[in-house]
Amino acid sequence: MSTTSKPIIVGLGPISSEIVAPVLGSGFTYIENPTPQDLAVAHGALVRAAFEFNKSVFEAMPNLKVIARTGVGTELVDLEEADARNIPVVVTPGSNTVAVAEGVIAQILHLSKRLGPLTKLVATGKWDQRTKYPVGDLANQTLGIIGYGRIGKKVADIASAFDLKILAFDPVADVPISNKSNSIKELLATSDFITLHIPLTPETNGLIGKSEFEAMKSGAILINCSRGALVDLDSALESLKNGKLGGLGLDVFDPEPPQHHPIFDHENVVLTPHVMGLSNQATIATYVMAAEGARDVLTGVKPKATANLKNNQHKQDRSTK
Repeated sequence: MSTTSKPIIVGLGPISSEIVAPVLGSGFTYIENPTPQDLAVAHGALVRAAFEFNKSVFEAMPNLKVIARTGVGTELVDLEEADARNIPVVVTPGSNTVAVAEGVIAQILHLSKRLGPLTKLVATGKWDQRTKYPVGDLANQTLGIIGYGRIGKKVADIASAFDLKILAFDPVADVPISNKSNSIKELLATSDFITLHIPLTPETNGLIGKSEFEAMKSGAILINCSRGALVDLDSALESLKNGKLGGLGLDVFDPEPPQHHPIFDHENVVLTPHVMGLSNQATIATYVMAAEGARDVLTGVKPKATANLKNNQHKQDRSTK
């Protein structure tokens, strides 16, 4: 346990001291791998997305003054407990916007260009079967974006370079009239590619289910880099089998890590383990922003963004990443 009089900030995840210690500066002590004794005296915590900050962690940290979460999703942080203790929960909106948007485009390209089955075809010496998997196009196709927050907008920006036509639905955010869809069903019926960028709420849980797959344009490709529970995988598998759904890209699951689902074995599915927002640049950016937020709170400066109900200064990014 440290005996320094400097404010102590611990990493829970962990979070590299090489990145955050220079940001915090000499006025703080940063502990990358804290012991229970370190937690007991810590004033701040930098918290990775997969770390569950529940009531027992609060109780183990009686001197805690700030939680800085890497990212904006706070499902694993007990916000009510934080409010009860008047502890702001700092979040880092925008730190991984570009990374997630690039991941969406990568999955679209992977599925439309049939990279998975074509790689297997070449590797197994079946060159003569190369026309079995027609290669698709992006140009002049329609990309439907459900949720037009930071990431949704960045996806649209990148997609424009591929000459994709953009449709977007968002009941809250401003969508350009030329790109606006009046409903999810309308968007599904006219989009060749669909990408989800909305938060998980009781209302959006299972947003894309049997009726939504039936409403999709035949052969459409669906990408989910938002939250796993938005998509009903049983209905998705049925839609893949009957040919209605042309492909499915998943970077998120419910729960995480997921149990094996039969859809994982389908050749028109690409899976990544919730890492599209964890590119090298994005990881550094989110660590830096979290460290800045913790430092601000402990030095009496108003943080740029918090997620608490009482302390909320941040209109949550609809991408949820």
